Amino acid sequence: MQRLDKKILELYPDFSRSRIEGLVKSGHVTVNGATADKAGMKVSDSDEIEVEIPPPVPAIPEPEDIPLDVVFEDDDMIIINKAPGMVVHPAPGHFSGTLVNALLHHCPALAGIGGVARPGIVHRLDQDTSGLIVVAKSQKAMEGLAKAFASHANIEKTYLAIVHGRPRLDSGRIENLIGRHPVDRKRMAIVEKNGKVAITNWQVASSSGSKTANTSAVICRIETGRTHQIRVHMASLGCPVVGDRTYGKSALDKRLEPPPARQMLHAWKLTLWHPTKGEKLSFEAPIPEDMKPYAGAILV
Repeated sequence: MQRLDKKILELYPDFSRSRIEGLVKSGHVTVNGATADKAGMKVSDSDEIEVEIPPPVPAIPEPEDIPLDVVFEDDDMIIINKAPGMVVHPAPGHFSGTLVNALLHHCPALAGIGGVARPGIVHRLDQDTSGLIVVAKSQKAMEGLAKAFASHANIEKTYLAIVHGRPRLDSGRIENLIGRHPVDRKRMAIVEKNGKVAITNWQVASSSGSKTANTSAVICRIETGRTHQIRVHMASLGCPVVGDRTYGKSALDKRLEPPPARQMLHAWKLTLWHPTKGEKLSFEAPIPEDMKPYAGAILV
């Protein structure tokens, strides 16, 4: 027996995991004639699996009336508290229901700012990561924010991660290179060369649980924004993010009550300088309800 998404990956090695998950969620995969309901369902070699590849979707995203949790908005930028599960911009397997689709309905003038496919997008969050994300609404703001996020000058980003176990120390600083995994190109890894500098300052905020199912809330202040940076760094401490299907430990996830429905990572606080007015602004997105059972009392 193996997971359905892994079986499909054997059939379509060029597909990404997110595309496969999108095909399953959109009802394009059947197992023995029945529509598959989960990418992680178990299948056997004798099962008959059919994958319907939908026709190409226009490159220009369409506006969609999707509710947004707006934290701040003016003529130059909008800051959203992104819900977990929402993809930031259209990609294979996720051509609708994305943050960009919602933003184009909320801000019609956003179309074309910084590009047609990803209007206004200056940084991203993983699909299952919740929290603060900044979007430019004017070309001048786009240029200023893109430069700030690329250099990490005048940007302070703080995440809250729920991890398995507790790090050996109460706080620390991780600085190394992160690049593509040498074997699994869909994963990131700490590498000795051909990577980019990644810096995470972390501090344990609380711990809870028992010997068989203990978790810690870790505050991560990042000085760089590499792909999967916090997830890779926490795993390197032996304390992977709870619910992380790529770098985590599913056996430990199963011991938790309730079982995590997604990776427990939240873009919690953000400080930046306004791209056109030069004002220092600070924002905070409340800790999501689904993270609270594992967080304990946040001490910092």
